[in-house]
Amino acid sequence: MQIQANLINILDKNISYCQITIEGGYIKEIIELASTPQPNTPYILPGFVDAHVHIESSMLTPVQFARLAVVHGTVSTISDPHEIGNVLGVKGVEYMIENARQVPFKFCFGAPSCVPATTFETAGATITPEDIAYLFDNYPEVGYLAEVMNFPGVLNGDPDMLSKISLAQQYKKPVDGHAPGLRGEAAKRYIEAGCQTDHECFTAEEALDKLKYGMKILIREGSAAKNFDALIGLLPEHYNNMMFCSDDKHPDNLVEGHINELVKRALALYPDLLFEILQVACVNPVLHYQLPVGLLRANDPADFVLIDNPIAFNILATYLNGEKIAENGTSFISNLSSEIQNQFSCSLKTSEDFVVNAQNPDNAMIKVIEVLDGQLITLKSEHQAKVVNGALVSDVERDILKIAVVNRYKDASPAIGFIKNFGLKSGAIASSVAHDSHNIVVVGVDEQAISDAVNLIIEVQGGVSAVSGNGQNKILPLPIAGLMSGENGYDIANNYSEIDKFAKQLGTNLKSPFMSLSFMALLVIPNLKLSDLGLFDGERFELTSLEV
Repeated sequence: MQIQANLINILDKNISYCQITIEGGYIKEIIELASTPQPNTPYILPGFVDAHVHIESSMLTPVQFARLAVVHGTVSTISDPHEIGNVLGVKGVEYMIENARQVPFKFCFGAPSCVPATTFETAGATITPEDIAYLFDNYPEVGYLAEVMNFPGVLNGDPDMLSKISLAQQYKKPVDGHAPGLRGEAAKRYIEAGCQTDHECFTAEEALDKLKYGMKILIREGSAAKNFDALIGLLPEHYNNMMFCSDDKHPDNLVEGHINELVKRALALYPDLLFEILQVACVNPVLHYQLPVGLLRANDPADFVLIDNPIAFNILATYLNGEKIAENGTSFISNLSSEIQNQFSCSLKTSEDFVVNAQNPDNAMIKVIEVLDGQLITLKSEHQAKVVNGALVSDVERDILKIAVVNRYKDASPAIGFIKNFGLKSGAIASSVAHDSHNIVVVGVDEQAISDAVNLIIEVQGGVSAVSGNGQNKILPLPIAGLMSGENGYDIANNYSEIDKFAKQLGTNLKSPFMSLSFMALLVIPNLKLSDLGLFDGERFELTSLEV
């Protein structure tokens, strides 16, 4: 096969009209036909790589994720399977690998380093250093140690954490970091311990601090966490040490776009930095993670994208190993079904299960989680509680709503907290996608709506739900580990869009309410969160009381 196109040579920083010959899935030869681009001719460039993503957060299996991603020019992902790892352990990681092998897409999976993420929550499994060695030994798709979220453990010399990093170094595997807000000497020590990347920077100052000590910074733009605007200003000077990632992207957003959208946004800001921006999007992840992904060189795998031009940047076609797998918005990856694996064992709840009595009914002061739209970090504040018949209840007028986390792995009393800025005026929304242990998290205006939303999820063994409080209910089942569906990804995206719209009709103004909800149990992101064991102070890294 031969293709004639304007070749964007990112490494040499030039564009020329070339003839590319492909044989056996590899680029055999590149012949320059003209030293300048030709008009009315497609441009060819390496495919895009998402440098850090949890496939499970798309609510799709690897098969379905790939079907949607390739239409946007994505050919590979650095995929951390710790979501399913927290539910099913090593079996979950193996499930992702085996599922991914069914499609012509280059998944690089990580060996999860923090399962469970902390000791302050109930997960479905534990992944040990021995498990990580097993994954490195038996699966070539496992190419790195996934994000080291327990940065306090690293800084305090936790033997388990250090042994996992040491293992990765022995196997010559990269080590992903995760250290939101870490600065100065503490950041330096964390990086010196072996953590090489960070996707959690939410200010340029924090990113510069880490770049100074040799860390590579990922510009993240997902469905909930959006750091592009804060960090893109660093690209002109630091493009050699930066990558793009989505981290967590819901299916409706994946239908709209992927890394290609970040490239377009970056080019709109820096139109003269085409090669630098594409190095961030295409080249740096391949080199850092030693991916088997071609970079449009002779003898490379024939992985590339055709676009109309570097200004509009519309994706015309995507190729992997010389095979056209998408063209003009249509994916050619087969719509394969996936088997179901799960771990879900809790009984239906009643409204009484979500009642919490005030310790001081006459003057109850409570600690409240404050959501920040577009961020994973939360604030913590103290407010006078609304008390009815001696019980702490939601205060819709002040937007202080009840939040609960229900253990999905066994029957246990729900943990109760309160949350601000969610904005619901009626009903409740719930999800079994609740990072990282994936218990059920729910926010609602009253105990009955909360109970109803939770029970919808328990009945189908995982999913996202919304109830109006007046009889209208919606549920999107996620039967694979309570995280994913193996059905057609475009159908799941449409169904998710419907339940997202329904949630917004209940009053929330959050851009992605279910994604924001899913992070309210993520204890390794400050400041105040809720696990199935209780309210958690992320700054002190300890459980704390609900009432002040």
